[in-house]
Parts: sequence; C-alpha cells; structure tokens
Amino acid sequence: MKKELIKSILVFFLLGIVLTGCQEKVDTPVENASSDSEPTSSDSNSGSTEDTNHNHNHDDEKQKEVYSGIFEDDEVEDRELSDWEGDWQSVYPYLLDGTLDEVLQKKVETNKDKTLEEYKEYYKVGYETDIERIVIKDDTMTFYKNGEGKAGEYKYHGYEILTYESGNRGVRYLFDLVGEVDGVPKHVQFSDHSIYPTKAEHYHIYFGDVDHSILLNELDNWPTYYFSNLSGEEIAEEMNAH
Repeated sequence: MKKELIKSILVFFLLGIVLTGCQEKVDTPVENASSDSEPTSSDSNSGSTEDTNHNHNHDDEKQKEVYSGIFEDDEVEDRELSDWEGDWQSVYPYLLDGTLDEVLQKKVETNKDKTLEEYKEYYKVGYETDIERIVIKDDTMTFYKNGEGKAGEYKYHGYEILTYESGNRGVRYLFDLVGEVDGVPKHVQFSDHSIYPTKAEHYHIYFGDVDHSILLNELDNWPTYYFSNLSGEEIAEEMNAH
C-alpha cells in the first residue's frame, strides 16, 4: 500500500513538472522580428520617424529571410539617414576593370542562367553611375562627380514596400532635399535589403529630380555603394559572402 502511494505521488510530481515546462514554453514572449528584382506594385508608405533608434536583436535566420525579401508589412519600420552614414564608393569601376569577375563567375556557376559576359552586361546597366563617391553625415549627403563634391540636406519622406515579379519583396527608404541646391538630386531612395533601423554595410540607391513615384519605377539602374576604405578585392569578398 505504501509502495503504491509513493508511486502515485511520484507520478503526480513528474506530471506537474512536465505540465509546468509546457506552460513556460507557451508563455515565453517571442522577440520582434523584423534584390535586385523588378517591383510590380507599391503596398505601403510610412512617414513617422519616432522610435527609430532602439536596438534590434533579430535572429540570423530572420535576417536571411529579410535579405531575400521575405517579410510581413507590419515588420517594416522607419529609419533615419544615419543608418547610411559613412564614406561610400561606387562599385561600377570595379565591374569595368574586371575586379568583380569572380563574383559574376560564381553567379554563372550557381544560377546557370547567363554566361559571364551576359552577367557583365546586366550589371553594367545596373551599376552605371557618374557619382563615384557619396559621403553621408548627420542630415547631409555629399555627391562626388569627377572629384568635385556637392552637398545638400535631406529629410525623411517615408518608405515604400515593393512586390517583385519573383514573389519576394523589398523596401525603399525615401528622402527629400531641403530647400533648393544646384547639383544635387531632389529625391533619394535607399535599398539595402533591410526593413528596420540598422547600419548599412552596402546599399543600392535611386536618385534624381523626378518625383518618388517615378523613381520607384526605376528597375534597371541601381548604383551600388560600399565603404570607401574597402579595396575592390575586399568588396568582391563581401559580395561573394552573400
């Protein structure tokens, strides 16, 4: 009788541990989760800059999904120009001089949809720009052409969520020139494969004097910039890492 009683108490005790463990799993809060393809429609726009400086602890898997264009509308957050702060260089010259050939060759071997020359022609259109350098500090962007820099102050305009033909999506962050300044674009759009406040490691940029609605339709030319302190070989390594 005592053995049976002890056995019953033990079973009850173990069952309680199991149930408690399950309940803890259910109640554990989940952290907030946060390519160059053609967008087919614009789904959302936001203009608020509140609460954009908090830290994010998005897990690696989620970040990979976001980089690939897989995310929900309510995961997208506003960002400030400081996310793109730095001294940046165009990758276009490295494409022309052959430094990025190893990157293109990897695409040939992986995707098997284009030859090396076909990829090179595709990216010549995509990367083409006469702005060899961009320096971003505080609210100011300085555009360098033929070694001469012209600066303008920019304010946040909001973001647009774009749906691509592939089914994946991307976000462009929009900025407007403050006042009238000759030699700098009135409107700028950033795309860096992120959807929440974070420091960019590279970006694609769309800029001009036409309205944002027209710039959003630019699908073929996306000048791309990496930090100016990187060599062409280091940029190729960064590209291959993705």
